[in-house]
Amino acid sequence: MEQAMVKITDAARSHQRCFFSTPNLNFAVASLDGGEFRDSVIRSDLSVADGMPLVWIAKLLGLPITERVAGSTLFEALRHRPVKVLLVYFFGGPDGVAEIAAKKLNTTASGLICVGHKSPGFASVEEMSSDAVIDDINDSKADFLVVALGAKKGQAWIEHNLPRLQVPVVSHLGAVVNFVAGTVKRAPAWIGRLGGEWLWRIKEEPALWKRYFNDGTSLLKLMTLHVIPCAVAMRLHKRDNTAMANARVSLAVQGSDCIIAASGAWEEGNLGALREVFASATARPFHIRLDFTDVTYIDSACMALLMLLFGHQSKIGYEFSISNVQPAVQRLLHLFCADYLITSGRAEQNKPVKMAVR
Repeated sequence: MEQAMVKITDAARSHQRCFFSTPNLNFAVASLDGGEFRDSVIRSDLSVADGMPLVWIAKLLGLPITERVAGSTLFEALRHRPVKVLLVYFFGGPDGVAEIAAKKLNTTASGLICVGHKSPGFASVEEMSSDAVIDDINDSKADFLVVALGAKKGQAWIEHNLPRLQVPVVSHLGAVVNFVAGTVKRAPAWIGRLGGEWLWRIKEEPALWKRYFNDGTSLLKLMTLHVIPCAVAMRLHKRDNTAMANARVSLAVQGSDCIIAASGAWEEGNLGALREVFASATARPFHIRLDFTDVTYIDSACMALLMLLFGHQSKIGYEFSISNVQPAVQRLLHLFCADYLITSGRAEQNKPVKMAVR
């Protein structure tokens, strides 16, 4: 939480873009379908775990996610930490709720002041992206744009308009507008820590029961087919220090293509060389091709690095491909639900990024 607050306030102070996402279980389940929604999370400047199931899964897999950082809690923390006052713009929410939230926020002294609000109603992303809408947001001189349009539409609206938005900090925080306005009560902190906030949300908004039921069913499937087998595989894995010590990576440029060839085992302890090569490869636009012929093992930290590279390439509209992936590495990627890094792109043929395995 503290790290997230520092990153957001620093971005606002320096007027540096920070598009941050707050994936919870619903985000994770929706991301399994792939496409722009999943990629919007990967392309985010900051992504925090807004859901106890994600924290529990991370702990089971030994991933360094130490606590839940809920978007609503983060907003309240900024509100009650007036080190630097941030100017906020509310975009979305039910009719009239954003206006109520703005008035309530501004009636008490805090670290957040609302300088504008708009409830666009039910419309397409394009209809909610007119020059008048964007100009109103930019003219407010806000530091922090809070979007509340529903997860998929909200993420899509943000990415559609980021090039035109002058607000440095942007995030979809769906329930925040309702919480600030008081139309929906937040769950007590102890309920959130126990992972029972979904029950509280159903009490407050009964229509959400179907979403939570579907997410819970998907979680059981995810645990059975991916998380538990993945946890077992990681515990059975014996680090090959020789393969890590002998890991090598090289870079070659052929016209508009950047060819990266790697070999050996890549884990958290030896990723420095890979990071340096990836940084060089993204110094200017290239189609990036990775040859994994001689890669014998990758851990979750390496997968995260590959995801960030994939996200960068999709953001700039250049190709990304991994070829000659060995079966053992393919299985690891499958267990981590990261098959898309090596799939042929047939399922994502409408995207500007082409991915292929040869």
